[in-house]
Amino acid sequence: MQQNKHIEPKVTLVGAGPGDPDLITLKGIKAIQGADVILYDALVNKEILEHTKSTCTKIYVGKRAERLSTSQDYINKLMVDYALTYGHVVRLKGGDPFVFGRGGEELDYIRQFDIPTAVIPGISSSVGLTGLQQIPLTYRGISESFWVITGSTSDGRLSDDLYKAVHTNATVVVLMGYSKLQQIIALYQENGRGELPIALIQNGSLPTERVAVGTVDTILAEVHKNLLGVPAIIILGEVVSKHQSFNRLRNEIQLLEI
Repeated sequence: MQQNKHIEPKVTLVGAGPGDPDLITLKGIKAIQGADVILYDALVNKEILEHTKSTCTKIYVGKRAERLSTSQDYINKLMVDYALTYGHVVRLKGGDPFVFGRGGEELDYIRQFDIPTAVIPGISSSVGLTGLQQIPLTYRGISESFWVITGSTSDGRLSDDLYKAVHTNATVVVLMGYSKLQQIIALYQENGRGELPIALIQNGSLPTERVAVGTVDTILAEVHKNLLGVPAIIILGEVVSKHQSFNRLRNEIQLLEI
């Protein structure tokens, strides 16, 4: 790949936030406005692309958990090729580039070609969607920390960290884990955590948002009742009981037990 002598290559990783186009940072919008090329993911809200200049080339490189997607190697090569050919490339990623977004891998590849890089953080769904649902990840006397764990490992197993997390009082947020929901539930039940509050948020921050709240023992019925699917995040921990609908659900469960 040879660089055009009149081109100043640069790659900026930009986090688009959890879905609502208003939740991207102002700095992220400024980078998009100045981009010559944008490579954007499946979970990026298309409204954000309206901020590009008329000459900007927009390329969809959809990457979504549990579905066929553009290979990471191909995306890496595209970023370098377009930077050397066109100039400023914005790699636009859902959430935050460094929270299961492979941002670190992309920077490692780009730096091999001595191309300047920059990162503009985004709101990760792990903290953004829980906040929008008014579920505090930490709460004095209840949870002193939170873990963010992938539910989709490269070899298809549950993350080893989940087997450790089940023994902690920390809030656990699982990203890309909807297909492993039954396994996660079974793991918590096997460890006597069946009454632990749990929530799922699908399409969080968007008009199509759906939420299911319950306990580990009851959540599958709530997911079915509310017709949840992918993409969804999973939140496990006593802090979920702070969700506005949890007390109503708890009362319903108690009535059923009478």
